[in-house]
Amino acid sequence: MSLGQQLAPHLPFLRRYGRALTGSQAQGDRYVRATLEAIVAAPDQFPREVDPRLGLYRTFQAIWNSANFDETADETPAEDQEAVARARLSRMTPLSRQALLLTAMEGFTPEDAAYLIEVEPAEVDALVAEALAEIEKQTRARVLIIEDEPIIAMDIESIVRDLGHEVTGVAVTRDEAVALAMEDRPGLVLADIQLADDSSGIDAVKDILAEFNVPVIFITAFPERLLTGERPEPTFLITKPFQRSTVKAAISQALFFDESTVPA
Repeated sequence: MSLGQQLAPHLPFLRRYGRALTGSQAQGDRYVRATLEAIVAAPDQFPREVDPRLGLYRTFQAIWNSANFDETADETPAEDQEAVARARLSRMTPLSRQALLLTAMEGFTPEDAAYLIEVEPAEVDALVAEALAEIEKQTRARVLIIEDEPIIAMDIESIVRDLGHEVTGVAVTRDEAVALAMEDRPGLVLADIQLADDSSGIDAVKDILAEFNVPVIFITAFPERLLTGERPEPTFLITKPFQRSTVKAAISQALFFDESTVPA
């Protein structure tokens, strides 16, 4: 099996990580593209001593950490370079949050996460604890949940409330979601893709975003369908069945970027 064939199944999830890391589909996908270009340009430098998925993420991390990779346009005027650098640094996800995303969202072991971010394994637990402490200090949000499965909705609501956030409502259809959002504007939306009466959580979110801006986290059992990189897609995505830690990490990261004034 070729290297490309080995890496292909992991690309949707690398896009998920890239988007969560940057807070933007466009920026996250740009890092993934740069990662693939680096692998194609120097396949002999791809880490062959580890699992292909681990090697793929390690290459991504190298691109992420590289001062030579600038996700802005190539023709940035010299006088704007300092502003560009400040903007890039201000939207960098701290190492602690990288450790949390890699373990809680991407499912890597602490040992694998340590390899990816180039720290000692013993440091990963401390970094994750640091990220969780940061979450505790995070501004509380008012959250709208769009989910038609009662048990899952209750689980999500419990997680949201345990994090100290307020739930503005739970909607099971597109029309109900839009009505609830208009009645009591949330600061965050968690939306399932497939809703009752065959309506779509994506369409519900589009209707809401047409009225006001709000960070959104989508929840789906088929993440590959929304992580193709070929069209406007979610920045934050949780896969069913999910762990509480995954939801916690996604909510925290979505709010982390929502609080930033740096444009995507």
